[in-house]
Amino acid sequence: MGPRKKSVKTCIMNNEIPEEMTADETKDYMNQLSHEVLCHIFRYLPLQDIMCMECLSRKLKEAVTLYLRVVRVVDLCAGRWWEYMPSGFTDASFLTLLKKMPDVEQLYGLHPRYLERRRVRGHEAFSIPGVLEALQACPNLVGVETSHLELVESIWTYMPHVHILGKFRNRNGAFPIPPENKLKIPIGAKIQTLHLVGVNVPEIPCIPMLRHLYMKWVRLTKPQPFKDFLCISLRTFVMRNCAGPTNSLKYVPLVTGLASARNLEHLEMVRVPFLGGLIQHVVEDSWRSGGFRNLHTIVLGACKNALEVDLGYLIITAARRLHEVRIQPSLTKDGVFSALKMAELEFPQFETLHLGYVDEFLLQSRMANADLVKYGLADVVENPGIITDIGMKAVNEVFSCIKYLAIYNCPHLHNPYNWISDHSRWTRLVDINLVRCHALKLDSFGQFIELLPSLEFISLDQMFREPPKGCARVGLSAGTGIGVSSALVSNQNSNNDDNNAQNNNANIHDNNHHHPDDSDEENDFRQDLQPGEQQFAADALNEMEDIVQEDGEVVAESGNNTPAHSQAIIPVDVDEEQAESDDEEDSLELQEVWIPKNGTRRYSEREEKTGESVQSRELSEVAKTKPRHAMKRKRTADKSTSTSDPVIEDDHVQVLVLKSKNLVGVTMTNCGITDLVLKDCPKMMFIHATRCRVLKHLKVENAPIVNRFDYAQCKKLNMDQVLDQILRMPPERNRIIYLRPMQQVDTLTLEQKLFSGPYPYHICIIHEFSNPPNVRNKVRIRSWMDTIANINQELIKYEFFPEATRSEEDLKKYPKYPWGREIYTLEGVVDGAPYSMISDFPWLRSLRAAEPNSFARYDFEDDEESTIYAPRRKGQLSADICMETIGEEISEMRQMKKGVFQRVVAIFIHYCDVNGEPVEDDYI
Repeated sequence: MGPRKKSVKTCIMNNEIPEEMTADETKDYMNQLSHEVLCHIFRYLPLQDIMCMECLSRKLKEAVTLYLRVVRVVDLCAGRWWEYMPSGFTDASFLTLLKKMPDVEQLYGLHPRYLERRRVRGHEAFSIPGVLEALQACPNLVGVETSHLELVESIWTYMPHVHILGKFRNRNGAFPIPPENKLKIPIGAKIQTLHLVGVNVPEIPCIPMLRHLYMKWVRLTKPQPFKDFLCISLRTFVMRNCAGPTNSLKYVPLVTGLASARNLEHLEMVRVPFLGGLIQHVVEDSWRSGGFRNLHTIVLGACKNALEVDLGYLIITAARRLHEVRIQPSLTKDGVFSALKMAELEFPQFETLHLGYVDEFLLQSRMANADLVKYGLADVVENPGIITDIGMKAVNEVFSCIKYLAIYNCPHLHNPYNWISDHSRWTRLVDINLVRCHALKLDSFGQFIELLPSLEFISLDQMFREPPKGCARVGLSAGTGIGVSSALVSNQNSNNDDNNAQNNNANIHDNNHHHPDDSDEENDFRQDLQPGEQQFAADALNEMEDIVQEDGEVVAESGNNTPAHSQAIIPVDVDEEQAESDDEEDSLELQEVWIPKNGTRRYSEREEKTGESVQSRELSEVAKTKPRHAMKRKRTADKSTSTSDPVIEDDHVQVLVLKSKNLVGVTMTNCGITDLVLKDCPKMMFIHATRCRVLKHLKVENAPIVNRFDYAQCKKLNMDQVLDQILRMPPERNRIIYLRPMQQVDTLTLEQKLFSGPYPYHICIIHEFSNPPNVRNKVRIRSWMDTIANINQELIKYEFFPEATRSEEDLKKYPKYPWGREIYTLEGVVDGAPYSMISDFPWLRSLRAAEPNSFARYDFEDDEESTIYAPRRKGQLSADICMETIGEEISEMRQMKKGVFQRVVAIFIHYCDVNGEPVEDDYI
């Protein structure tokens, strides 16, 4: 027998190896590698990790020293250009590091979080002079990558031979421009990509090396900032919402300089007030030498003086290579496309057209035009695009290969069906995005969609809005903001609308900035009133309703529709163009308050019988004296056709019928449809509807593979009807339904209906209460649902498991909820918010018990990751492995001859909006 091993470990001193350790445990593989091999390994490690190895052993320290001595390319941010370099550097330590790298030629990732402008004696800091000193200690340095404005300017000044590598983009850009953000660009600066956001720049000089210039919210401070502009290598030029000279003549050198860049591919000018007609003349002068000939992207937005000929000449010159054009509203006209059609050119590579293009900043900014002008931006008042159906037909005749079409705020488009002709078939159109084209007819749009052979995606935003209340009753022009009688309408040519297009003078901010309206009809009325007027107006309207309800009809109609009492009209003052543009004001636009001229009213029968007399009161006195809570009464529907009845009407039924052989998905935001019908959509996969206030119903006639439904903040959605319609679909796919209701939900009743219905699926309902919403839980559901479905399909296909049925006949056998089935419930807390799940999935409980770690997604345990949930990274097991853990339960179910469903449905209900107030959410 050998000696017994000691059970007490001895203290190891001076790196002694205890005797009891095995040979493998004591072997130091790293120290056995040669310096050459170690240096080769270091090539694949971040610099920070390499530096950490210096303190591990003497040999590793030697290898690090050797590696740094010969390295030529160093990245301080490990290839992540958006990161900052490690903190803790001082001037002395940074100099020490670079002195260890005498051969370094390219230094990437020089992105310090903060640099002092100057050194302070006796104070250890990281400063611009210190960085420059360290860089100058590298004799072979060719280029540096940085994002620091003052540092790059200092490099240009004191080290002009050094190139700025990669893409220079400053990181602290903002609007209004911070005063400390300034950059002086020298002539001939050695830089290829300059990306400036929120910076004051004196001028853009001659930079022969520059290939990509991007300027957003840049203030050009010199009176002639383009006097020396010449960038012959330029491929991308973007100038978006910059403050510069207001005199359009001063932009002549800019345009002529751009024409000299023969390889220019991307030209984007937003709010650049160049001289109208200038581009035409420059193109005429430069086309022989190739000016603008290689453009593949042209963007003109809010350019004050731009003319159709400017745009037309650019498009014609770049015809062979053109891919994408975005056209500002003032140039979105029939004439542009008629002229291009007459040119008889081919655009073989053209794919994307955006009509009525408005820059995202101008759409989302809360600043009015006057505010933008105050900060130096050009003064631009943009009308809506005036293109008509004739122009749209010409669009496809010119761009026959178009795939992606976006149209914004074009109120003179009516019949998409008329966009199709023998020469305009839209055969390659894949994606159509319509925003605020309010006159578009719903039935014509449906017919147009049916005729598009390649269409896959539809996006509708602020479309097919609800007609203002009262239009159907008195023949007013619905949705136009202009109150005219039906008699007038019938005698007018409908094409006259096009002739009035030039009268639109809405400010671009007012015309485009939009907030969803989730208020009721009373709140609609208050949108345009000042705060002090809102309560008065609401009270006054309610008082008028009380008068109508208590007294019967205010006016007696005669044969010629003339009121028995002459009346004074007090119209609500609204801007017609703005009303045409804003959905929030639908019910306000045409609402008129009618008051008897002499201030009296008829007595009701009740008053006459009881002898009660009512003193005549002015409307203002009513609003001042009557309490608000006493004013509000339920308004009853009335069949009278007089506008004297401010009554609630049912929502105008607007049905969107989709029939398309290739359509994959439809997205709707703030749309006024009440019903969505999937008539024949064999490839449809998803429906997204957000803030569609009157959307109520879904009907699925033929859409077998649609598997994702997303309804968020749809105020009047009939949840029971929509869920019943989806669950009655043939079980050809697993399906996920995301709901964000805006009213309280009776969860117990809902669950009983769903689990008692004749639905051929396993069902799981997830109640989510996080606020603000947690997108990770929403994403987890798909992985979790697919695992259950895969287990069931394996059992049915390979284990000959019986397939369950659930029909109307089954319901008769089990009339009592939950008719003989086990219902599983899971509850927990995620991010401080409770959730609960209720399901009839047969394996759920066993899987969680057998593999709690691998099925963390089932109880939504929180991630260490802040990113989107990634099942493989969390170690979830496949369906095959999961089946091994529930073998016993599978055998029991087989003996009991219990069947399983092949498909599953997950219903994810988020309760953050149930109080009627929509929660802001970046994910919808």
